[in-house]
Formats: sequence, structure tokens, C-alpha cells
Amino acid sequence: MDRATYQRLLDRLATYDDVQRVAREEHLDEELLFVIHTHRVTRDATRRFYVVKRQIARLAGQWKRGRPMLDIAHEWNFPPVLLGQQMLGELGIPRKKVWGTFLHPESAPDARVRREVEQLLAADMIYSPRGMELQRERGRKGEERLQRWLDKHGIGFRTENDLRGKYAKTPDALLDEPIIFYGQKLRWIESKANFGDDVELRKNLKRQLGPYTQLFGEGAVVYWYGYVDGAESPDGILLWDGTTFEGITPIVPPRTEGSPAAHHSRDPARRPPPAPPP
Repeated sequence: MDRATYQRLLDRLATYDDVQRVAREEHLDEELLFVIHTHRVTRDATRRFYVVKRQIARLAGQWKRGRPMLDIAHEWNFPPVLLGQQMLGELGIPRKKVWGTFLHPESAPDARVRREVEQLLAADMIYSPRGMELQRERGRKGEERLQRWLDKHGIGFRTENDLRGKYAKTPDALLDEPIIFYGQKLRWIESKANFGDDVELRKNLKRQLGPYTQLFGEGAVVYWYGYVDGAESPDGILLWDGTTFEGITPIVPPRTEGSPAAHHSRDPARRPPPAPPP
């Protein structure tokens, strides 16, 4: 996606209603638009979190005089759940109880708080437990697509769970043997159920991708919802979008003697035979 188109969409996707409307008007994938909308909301919330927090005593006063929390969140163009959590904290509810109330509204201290918390949860598709579960589900689906592709091409790999505790940082798939793509040997692949704009790419490079190259060598990252045209990554890291990635047929070198056995293959014919009994 070119940067002009991405910026235009980012500017238009202020609310979840905007996501649905733009998807209809421009015949674009709603899930892609929701991912872009999430970029806008989360970054704005991070930037203005303490701006709102400094006003929370005054806003709590408005609530005590009968104004609903959801109205206040809409006025401030702030994620409803985040506003509500700040508000309940200002009302003297302990932090642990605040989290519990948003997980289980029936545990709210009174009927009004319960009703308003339920309204906040219904209005927030990002910071509510439902929104967070949708985000986790997107991540799981991306990892499953990556693993299906690896299985399809007979590529052995180890997952984060397999590698837990062995390295400081681990990719979604550490390949048992490198694959070759246009002469480049790739030893790991990371799955990102996200859209790679410049901000996201810089963040991922610093936190994850750069350390992977230091630990394991060259690799690739798949942004399932695409990335901005012209995006650059450092030497040793390839960028793929979902469509491009699933159409790739990699070169898989012959397995060398003593190399690790393939992991997670769904094809029994490719699995190594069981070890003989002692």
C-alpha cells in the first residue's frame, strides 16, 4: 500500500463505525481497516494518556453529578475502557478491583457502575477483554498460517514454546535448516498479524527483529495485512506481505547429516522414525 493511501485511510478511521463505513464505500477488507484503526487509536491513547489523567479529578466530578462515563470518553475522544479505568481509580476503587470489574462487571460496587462499565466494554473494540482476545486470535491465526506454509514445503522448525528458556528472544519459527530465497539464507521467520507502517517497522526492529539477526542470522518477517510501499529493513531481514509469502516456493537445501529432526510436521511421511527401544 502506498503511503498516501495509508495516510488517507488512517485519517478516516477514527472510530469503529468508520471502519465499517469505509469498508463498504471503498470495498476494502474490514479486518485490514480495523488493524489500521487500531494503530491510530492506540498511538493517540499513549500520547494523551497523561493529558486525560491530569483532568480525571474534574471528570470524576462530572460523573458524580450524573454524566455517564461513556459520554465523557466520547467528548475526549479517548478509549472508553481506559477512561473508565482511570475514573474508577479516581473514585477510590483499588487497581486490582478496577481490573476485576472490567473482567466481571457483576462484581462492580453498585448498579450504576456495573451498567456504565458494561456500556464502556460494549463501545471499546480495542482495550476491552473482547478486543484483546480478538487481537490474540489474529496472532494465533497468523502463526498457524506460517506453520501450514512451513509444513507444505517440508521445512522443519521450532516454535517459541520449543525454545522457551533457551534464548533471550525467540522468533515464531526457528528453522532447523536455512531456506534459500534469491540467494539469501533465512534461518528464522516471524509472523506479524499487523500492518507494517513506518512506526510499526521501527518498533519491531528495535524490540525483536534486530536481536533475532544477532542470535540466529538472517531471517524474514511476514506482515499478514501488508506494509507501506518503500518500507526498508536492515540487511539480513526480508519483508513479506501475506499474499506474497504464501505464493513463495523456497529452495530447501538437502538435510545435512547430524542436523536436527524436523518439528511440527503434519505429514507423517516426513516425520523421523521413532528411536529404537534401548
